[in-house]
Parts: sequence; C-alpha cells; structure tokens
Amino acid sequence: MKGYIINAPHLQSLQKRLGALFAWAICWVMWIYLLVPLVTLCSWVLGDKKMINQMRWFGGYKSLLELMEIYAVTLLIMAALWLVWVLYRALRKRSILLAAQKKVNDTELCAFYQVKADELQQCRTASMITVFYDENGHIVHLEPHIDR
Repeated sequence: MKGYIINAPHLQSLQKRLGALFAWAICWVMWIYLLVPLVTLCSWVLGDKKMINQMRWFGGYKSLLELMEIYAVTLLIMAALWLVWVLYRALRKRSILLAAQKKVNDTELCAFYQVKADELQQCRTASMITVFYDENGHIVHLEPHIDR
C-alpha cells in the first residue's frame, strides 16, 4: 500500500512546516508541564526520600493544591483557546465554501492540472483511475480502468 501514497514532505510550504513544528513544540512543552509534577507526586506517595525532601522544600500538600489550581486554570485556558480555534475554522470554512461555488469547466480543469482533455473524458466513465505523478507532485498521466 505504501507504493500508492505520495510521500513528499518537500512539497509543503515553509509556513506549513514551521506551523507544524511550532504546534509539536507547544504540545510537548504542555505535556511535560503537566506530567512532571504528577511524577513527583507519585514518587512522594511511594516514599522516595529525594521526593519527600523536594515536596517539603516546595511547601508540601498546600503547594500541591495551589499547583492543581494553576493546572485547572491552564486546562481551562487551553480548552477555551481550542474552542475559539474550532469556531474560527468553522467560520472560515463557511466563507471559503462560498468562494468555492464557482463553476469550473473542463478546459479550466485540464489547464490547471495540465491534463489532456481526452484523458479527462475517458476517466469520467471509469470506475477506478490510476494517477501517475512526477517527483514534484505534478500529474503526468491518468489511466482509467474500465469495468468488464
């Protein structure tokens, strides 16, 4: 199945790559931020001497409750930001869909994808089509498979 999947990350724009890297880094920082105190708490409960001293140094159970309040606020802020992002994307998608209602004819389609009109017409009647790409992700050839 891997032969049919286009694996071409070099076709991504710099903006998409940086956005993905930024999201990856933020997610790992949040994960570590939320996980480290839980590991400390578990070690403290299990009786690790180093963690007992660390919990005393940080203020014990009282500081743990303050930390849990900070975590709850952090999670609420993250959920609110996520909700705002989802609503923004939904509204943006609606405006994009309005712009996408323009009718495209076959000649514009063939010109955009650099495909011959006769290949396109043959592919419209086929139930399955094989699309061949070059190393840059451009369509080279369409091959219709006719049912027998």
